[in-house]
Amino acid sequence: MSLNHSPETHIKLIARIPQVTGRDIPEWFTTIENGPSFLRCDERTTWLAEEHGLSHGYAAALVREHERTRRERHY
Repeated sequence: MSLNHSPETHIKLIARIPQVTGRDIPEWFTTIENGPSFLRCDERTTWLAEEHGLSHGYAAALVREHERTRRERHY
């Protein structure tokens, strides 16, 4: 199941993740990078949600943000 949030919702979810999870965004990015090598974002989202007890919405926002920042690093 793919979850696409509006840009406003995405920003709000990302801003809340440290308070909700107790972990900063860079820590979550490291978790994603050290996790299984899934090719699809929805697979990464499902793994992150199941393995780390996140809601699917927060997991999807993290994966989307990780992909966005990863693409920006390559420019």
